[in-house]
Amino acid sequence: MSLGTTLKQVRQQQGHSQKDVAAGICAQSMLSAIENDHYTPNARLLLALCQRLAISLDEISLANDFAISGDDTLNAHMQQLCDQHRYQALNAFLQLPSTLAAVTTDQQTQAYYYYLGVAQIHLAEHRGEAEQNLRFATNLGTDKIPTTLTRLALASLATVKAQQHHDHDAIRLVTAALTGLTAITYEENTNIIFYLAALTAYFLHDGQLATQRLLTGIAYITDHNSHYMLANSYRLLAEIAEQAGRANEAQVAQQKQQFLTDLFHEKVPDQF
Repeated sequence: MSLGTTLKQVRQQQGHSQKDVAAGICAQSMLSAIENDHYTPNARLLLALCQRLAISLDEISLANDFAISGDDTLNAHMQQLCDQHRYQALNAFLQLPSTLAAVTTDQQTQAYYYYLGVAQIHLAEHRGEAEQNLRFATNLGTDKIPTTLTRLALASLATVKAQQHHDHDAIRLVTAALTGLTAITYEENTNIIFYLAALTAYFLHDGQLATQRLLTGIAYITDHNSHYMLANSYRLLAEIAEQAGRANEAQVAQQKQQFLTDLFHEKVPDQF
């Protein structure tokens, strides 16, 4: 469920009008735009609206996962497993016969193999399968201009290749993921691509390029009034600075990451 849909649904369940909820926070027209997913609120505005409606930020997921079926319940369960980073459970869930039977369209098939590959990246015993499934997901992207989902699959596969020390393949894949990215219609999931591109550079031992990509990504995210992936971006910035012996930079990045994690409950990795 999108951010706007969540806010609208809770508001209506509580019997409030848009005018009542917006009073003292923002214009009613802005709330309407948010509820219809035409505008993404910044952190301060989102927090104020959540407090007005007594919604925990734990209930808000700004990045909409791609549907793997026409079954909303099945999609919601997959999203929950993704949000909680329960990759073993996600891998098992995606391979259930009932899940496979629900995947019917080409776009759902691409999303299915993308999520299966992402789950398996985090499971040491399945990393070989992860590469195969992510490659399949990239091959299913047939649009002339790569979609966000295709770019995510490309960038995820790039991290796998970088860890395998296949530098040329990793650079080729991440270049394909980034080319023209800022020209496509913005959606929250594009934030992930900058992070994955930075992670690829980090795995290729190019801290300078990784830092540049993270800073570009942070600017991109904030320019779109988003916060999704900021905590993860600062976590990786801190790691790079610490490894380079830049203790002050590492401390600043860690403080920003912790603030964002505390505020938005965005999970970050313990290690890379």
